[in-house]
Amino acid sequence: MNKIRLADELFQAGCVQFGRFTLKSGLESPIYIDLRLLVSFPGLLQHVASAMAETASRLTYDRLAAIPYAGVPIGVALSLEMQAPLIYPRREAKQYGTRRSIEGLYRTGEVVLMVDDLITRGDSKIEAITPLEEAGLTVQDVIVLIDREQGGAQDLAQRGYRLHSIFGLRGLITQLGELGRIDSERMAEVFSYLNAG
Repeated sequence: MNKIRLADELFQAGCVQFGRFTLKSGLESPIYIDLRLLVSFPGLLQHVASAMAETASRLTYDRLAAIPYAGVPIGVALSLEMQAPLIYPRREAKQYGTRRSIEGLYRTGEVVLMVDDLITRGDSKIEAITPLEEAGLTVQDVIVLIDREQGGAQDLAQRGYRLHSIFGLRGLITQLGELGRIDSERMAEVFSYLNAG
């Protein structure tokens, strides 16, 4: 998948927005990445899965594990692209029926590749990994479409996990600038924000 074309498609779909935003982490940001919009663009979602499959194909794992909620559509698309089985940890265990905390089939001892939309810090990834490890699964690698380059890779590395991303935020912004989608002032604002962090 051509990354410049993918960057442009993400911008045109409204997945990359500029303004003033408060992130889940509590940080203020001049840029917001909304990858939940991918579900409304099946062709773009397929391109995302294709790009992620290129990276995932070089990793060793038994099945994928997507992080709810934004990571699940990407995980399903990647599962279909690679014909790899998928599971996902629930945000809260069901209080009825099977009372599962993990949906899908797996065997103790298997290695899972965590899939999510993006990373800012590592907290939510570590939170999602915990029930998988408690169930006897092993996590070595986490793959995201976009790394906001604000400490997430380091947070994961401190716990022994490797982060793989299709875009770093700086690279994505640079590509959008080269495409003429954003001006140099907007680029400078985002780079200043990232460098300050």
